[in-house]
Order: sequence, then structure tokens, then C-alpha cells
Amino acid sequence: MQDKGEQTTSITTRQKGELLGKQELVSRSVVKNLIRAAIEGMENSYAPYSHFNVGAALLTKNQKIYNGCNIENASYTPTNCAERTALFKAVSEGDRDFAAIAVVGGKDGMLTDYCPPCGVCRQAIREFVDPTTFLVILAKSENDYMLYFLEELLPMGFGPEHM
Repeated sequence: MQDKGEQTTSITTRQKGELLGKQELVSRSVVKNLIRAAIEGMENSYAPYSHFNVGAALLTKNQKIYNGCNIENASYTPTNCAERTALFKAVSEGDRDFAAIAVVGGKDGMLTDYCPPCGVCRQAIREFVDPTTFLVILAKSENDYMLYFLEELLPMGFGPEHM
């Protein structure tokens, strides 16, 4: 959503305060809280090689938020994305029912563009969510964000029901 009240992209046009997700769990105020939490998560990013800092905030269906940041490694392969950091924290603490995730990121911590999850993160999230209702929030600020359902970012994703 842009500062002037016009939307860049959204699921559907909504009035102030209306719910945004199909699961009727994520309101505009929750979206803004998640974006703030993702920005806070980005502050802990460890990105000495790429200098591209990423933060994520994962919302459970019980309204608990798990922050994550990207954590790089000199050999690159063990590097972990912010989205998976938040997801793994939540799962390791017993939470497995998720409603939404906000993702922010940028070179040297400057939020200049939207930062979509990589394919690995999309697939890792898919393991635990219904892609038709799970909301992905890509943000440059609390007032400048785009909303997607995971199924839009990961069409024909492979999930537990395929096993």
C-alpha cells in the first residue's frame, strides 16, 4: 500500500481496518506490526559477504510472532535466509500453524525495493501452510507493501499431501 492510499498490488481492494487474508486473521494493523517486526529482525542480520540484510516476521495462527534474519557463512552453502530462520525457530518451539510472513531486505540494510523469499524458503514454508490462505507480505516500509498468497509465489508447490 502506498502513502497516498493507492495500492501497488493487493489481493483485493479493502477499506481501512478490513481483514486482508482469506483466513480472516490478518488485518492492516497486524500487517504493519509484522513489517515492524521484520525490520527489527533485519537489525540482527549477519551479512558480511553480500552486505544484503534481510529480516522476516512469521505470524502463527495464535498471533505469536517469530523474527528471523539472514545469517551468512564464509563457505556460502551453510548460509540461512531470514524466512527459514523464523520458520525454524517457530517449529523448534512447537508452533506449526502459520498465517502470514513479512519480509524486508536491502543492500547495507537500506529498504529500497521489495525482497521476495527465495525458492528454498518458499518451499520450506509450504511444508507447514495452506498455500491458498498463507499471506506473504513484501515491504519497503509500513506503508509501502505488497501482499500475495503463497500459491501465487509458488505455483504447484509440493507439500505433505503429495506424499
